[in-house]
Amino acid sequence: MQASHRRRSRRPLVLSAVYDTIGTGYAAKRQPDPRIARDVRAALGTAARVLNVGAGAGSYEPADFPVLAVEPSREMICQRAPGRAPVVQALAEQLPFPSASFDAALAVLTVHHWSDRRGGLTELARVARRVVIVTWDPACRDHFWLTSEYLPEIIELDLTRFPTREEFSRALGPIEMRTLPVPHDCLDGFLGAFWRRPEAYLDPDVRWAMSGFSQLPSGRVDAGLARLAGDLRSGRWEERFGSLREQDSADLGYRLVIAEPGKAE
Repeated sequence: MQASHRRRSRRPLVLSAVYDTIGTGYAAKRQPDPRIARDVRAALGTAARVLNVGAGAGSYEPADFPVLAVEPSREMICQRAPGRAPVVQALAEQLPFPSASFDAALAVLTVHHWSDRRGGLTELARVARRVVIVTWDPACRDHFWLTSEYLPEIIELDLTRFPTREEFSRALGPIEMRTLPVPHDCLDGFLGAFWRRPEAYLDPDVRWAMSGFSQLPSGRVDAGLARLAGDLRSGRWEERFGSLREQDSADLGYRLVIAEPGKAE
């Protein structure tokens, strides 16, 4: 098989996380959308025990079977609501569990924050029989008007952070990649959630929970936001992209990656 299930060497890793800095108030802005949650739950199949890696405040953790969460950020752990799954503070790159100890490993919009993507993906394949990942596909770099027309700086950042299909395959073996449509009234506040509500991107409170904004110097995005504000005032945005208001959902490049590493042996 392509993905190794051997226990990775335990070289020391610093237990720090970007969301210790940018995660303040995250849970209030990033609520799970039930339609996306349905797709994630379907991808998990009949798993009896799930490990949610990079779990954050607990969005998209299924409620109908046991879940154990892994999260490196103390800030995010503190935002987990009462009744959420128990959580272990640990890194994806060094999961403190025996091999094949979970039916499925879930990772929702987190792989791009890992310091060693290949190492973390290999760890998911080691501890779980099925791997389900919510990610963004760099091949879809031109799918979203905000980043293609106004803020290419975010694309430049994301192309270095998000794994390609080939990278997933090298770490996990054969994968299935499913399109994850974004509803027009998406409740979750990730970068693409407001594709039909362009005014939202001018609100700093909305942008705060989006790592693409939070991890760039503010000066690098000011010009793009100013152009967007001007186009909204003049009606130019409506002329170019107003047809999107007729769509119920959009493919912005978000994907469900599904693998069963054990079957590749």
